Amino acid sequence: MKITDLLTKDTILLNMTASSKPEAIDELIGKLDEAGKLNDRDGFKAAIEAREDQSTTGIGEGIAIPHAKTASVKDPAIAFGRSQEGLDYESLDGQPTNLFFMIAASEGANQTHLETLSRLSSFLMDKNFRSKLETAKTEADVIEAINAKEAEEDEEEVQESSSAGKVLAVTACPTGIAHTYMAADKLKETAKELGVEIKVQTNGSSGVKNRLTAEDIEHATAIIVAADTKVDMSVFDGKHVIEVPVAKAIHEPENLINKATSQDAPVYRHEGGRSDSEGDGNKRSGIYKHLMNGVSNMLPFVVGGGILIAISFFFGINSADPTSEEYNRFAEMLNTIGGGNAFFLLVPVLAGFIASSIADRPGFAPGMVGGLIAVTSGVEGASGGSGFLGGLIAGFLAGYLTLGIKKALDGLPQVMDGLKTVLFYPVLSIFGTGMIMLLINPPLTSIYTGLLSWLEGLSGANIALLGIIIGGMMAIDMGGPINKAAYTFGLATLDAGNFSIIAAAMAGGMVPPLAMAFASTIFKNKFTPQERESGKTAYALGAFFITEGAIPFAAADPARVIPSMVVGSALTGALTMLFSIGLTAPHGGVIVIGLVEGGISQALLYILAILIGSIVAAIMVGFLKKDLRKA
Repeated sequence: MKITDLLTKDTILLNMTASSKPEAIDELIGKLDEAGKLNDRDGFKAAIEAREDQSTTGIGEGIAIPHAKTASVKDPAIAFGRSQEGLDYESLDGQPTNLFFMIAASEGANQTHLETLSRLSSFLMDKNFRSKLETAKTEADVIEAINAKEAEEDEEEVQESSSAGKVLAVTACPTGIAHTYMAADKLKETAKELGVEIKVQTNGSSGVKNRLTAEDIEHATAIIVAADTKVDMSVFDGKHVIEVPVAKAIHEPENLINKATSQDAPVYRHEGGRSDSEGDGNKRSGIYKHLMNGVSNMLPFVVGGGILIAISFFFGINSADPTSEEYNRFAEMLNTIGGGNAFFLLVPVLAGFIASSIADRPGFAPGMVGGLIAVTSGVEGASGGSGFLGGLIAGFLAGYLTLGIKKALDGLPQVMDGLKTVLFYPVLSIFGTGMIMLLINPPLTSIYTGLLSWLEGLSGANIALLGIIIGGMMAIDMGGPINKAAYTFGLATLDAGNFSIIAAAMAGGMVPPLAMAFASTIFKNKFTPQERESGKTAYALGAFFITEGAIPFAAADPARVIPSMVVGSALTGALTMLFSIGLTAPHGGVIVIGLVEGGISQALLYILAILIGSIVAAIMVGFLKKDLRKA
């Protein structure tokens, strides 16, 4: 269904008079009601307000798309409103909103409102399209602008459908935030330049988008799986599949698409999650992919639990202790939720998802049990068991042990297949994993606690060296295996009560995008216009600890950019250690600066360390890169 099937001249308001969010909602609902689109105005308003209570539909960039699906709607419709002055709609970017699309869908609309919402969101990201809506003089101008945009999209689809070859792709990174979508955009952009039809499924943090269908897969020339975490490969059985780390889709999209169109890839045969021939780089990245599957599923527990614990410290460092004079009941509740529950699940969840990545669903239960043993059955006098070290071993142990059990039971009669998954696999794998973990966990605990004691005993030059290593690792591959190894190490020490290493890791990870933002601002003549635009975005990405924001710069000039960023991040890591910075939150960047231990003075030193590293890296890039005017 086209947008203009739902939006008509009698549901357009070019000069809204509302000055607040409630008034804007009322005015748009009134327009729909006047046009005869509603059965029950009050009922529709209640549905719109209920949706706004879940989260604001002010998506930013001056746009809001309030929507509801309810029996109060007589005929599905869209109301468009424009506020010349703009108003506060509680948008995600905090900026005034001046363009409004209110979607009214009836109960039997079969998800029409969601499909239209998705299309509208995509169209409204186009600055030229927004500009046409902002300058439209009549209702007819609005209809014409939308029809032209939809025609443009349809033309692109026709052009793609007649192009050579049909390639599918799946992109997925551990956090599902940056790499996933950057890789997808790069593949689509390159495919368009090459005249190749492509469909990309993104396995992001908000779920699977643009899912590949059975028909898509049946007619595909080849499939590119660019992922650093678990992807369901069973659906690709019998097809040419290229398996690579997600970063390769960002750096080498043309090479991957050319290999796909020429079918220069092995045929995938699904046998317990493995193919008959590993794809590009997959032999090197298999263990990393299993590890990252565990880390990515563990991250919500880390971030949510860690920040709740950190907030409890605002009430006093001992405010969660009922025997302390600082005791605060709310702080105790925060600490119980974050530390007693969310953090307690870190290692079992890590182990469970590592095991399920290796052995699919049968590996999850023994992995969880093995991880639980790792944190509860250590040695006398040691709290927390073998922690992350034990969890990693439990995950891989449970996964490969379950694979072995599945292989051993392959010879059983087919009539017993149903018993395998519900009886034999869980009993044998949980028993085997549990027994082995109970035997090896005490010595693992001794090793783990000894390592932590050694870290806590470091001082002076030694602790600065550790900061250099951690900070530098965060910048080498910006979200890749080395970066994730340093960050995971920081999480492990955070879980054990050492707050300095995660501080160095976060600071080091903030430096690359901030450095490129500074460099592209200060040394404008050494960056293309597109890079300077990316530099503006990099300020925000760096501030919020999204290291991947520096990838476009590194991909364009790795020999000059990457060494500069490593130097800056390493310097920042060393400074945070020398300043004795401790951070009780595991993520968030500038949002959690206030959670630095020691108050305002330490927080200012933390910011100073980040700025020093960023500026040093920016200056290095500025001196190393060539002046484009002389190129």
